[in-house]
Amino acid sequence: MSRAVPPDQERQWIRQAHSVVSDLFERRASIYWLDLLASALVAWVATVTYFTAPAGSLLQILGLLLAGIAFYRAGTFMHEIIHMSRGEMTWFKRAWNLLVGIPLLMPWILYRNHVEHHSRAHFGTPRDGEYLPLAAAPVRETVKYLLQTPVLPLMALARFGLAGPVSWLIPPLRRWLLSNGTAYVSNPYYHKAFPGKERRHLVIVETLCLGWVGFWLAMTLFGPVEWVHWLMAWLLHAWTLGLNWVRNLAAHSYSNRGEAMSHLDQLQDSVNITGQTWLTVWLFPVGLRYHALHHLFPGLPYHSMGEAHQRLMAHFGNDSPYARANHDNYFAVVARLFRQARQTPANDSAISIWQSQSRAGMVAKET
Repeated sequence: MSRAVPPDQERQWIRQAHSVVSDLFERRASIYWLDLLASALVAWVATVTYFTAPAGSLLQILGLLLAGIAFYRAGTFMHEIIHMSRGEMTWFKRAWNLLVGIPLLMPWILYRNHVEHHSRAHFGTPRDGEYLPLAAAPVRETVKYLLQTPVLPLMALARFGLAGPVSWLIPPLRRWLLSNGTAYVSNPYYHKAFPGKERRHLVIVETLCLGWVGFWLAMTLFGPVEWVHWLMAWLLHAWTLGLNWVRNLAAHSYSNRGEAMSHLDQLQDSVNITGQTWLTVWLFPVGLRYHALHHLFPGLPYHSMGEAHQRLMAHFGNDSPYARANHDNYFAVVARLFRQARQTPANDSAISIWQSQSRAGMVAKET
């Protein structure tokens, strides 16, 4: 790990790495638009096929599989949106919400907490909404993490179809919801109030999501939609979100026990998947295969990551902090996580640190 590297040497290495890729940070809007529109078109055509094909037919199954994969790819642009400046590609952000975010009940503004995932003060700690020390906890914690997948669509429906509008009328519920149900996280112990400056935006997308749910409820009560279609929608939503949930197991080592980490430590805790082309295209779209590279340079657009990776490898070689983040095989990374988890006794679980800090935070709010 890089903790043995003095801070001045770390800064020098990062500056040198930046100089290698400094011309690749410009976003090409045309690529973003074409990719999003193509992905959304495939997703919606496949969704119509899924809902209209004969029940149990091969065509229906293929529609389900393809719709989930295409929605997953289109949905991944939320990650790119969060790293854009406030006034950058505004219409792209709006289009993404209308094509993907509102229909899937996942407007991008709820992912704004992602920027904390790149903070030296938060990354790899209980204050990081996207980090759980699964490799430093018994296997049951990873199993619990995976078992959440089918519940995620129900949580989204309850959040926007019920809790959100009710909280407009009940201030205590609103305060609770803004701290406990208004951020996309994999760390269930993360609690932080949604920022006041973004709450007008939040109410707008909450209203749109409520309108979407209300439209389909009316179509069910007074139109052609049947309750079985809600079950089908749940299955599609769970399949879509589950792809990201499973992919996330190979985003980091998840072995940190709560200590603050340097920029280089973040890089080496993160994972580049450089092999398994067939799987990475499907499971790691929109630059997610270069997750360590993303933590090195969060502002690098996804369409430049392949070129940046090649340059960094050519410049630094195979014996460098960057190269040590590369892994050929997704399954090997996940197997490493499970292997480390099996070696962790229950009384030494790092999850207890997450739990204790979460309780301490709640007590602080009450007092």
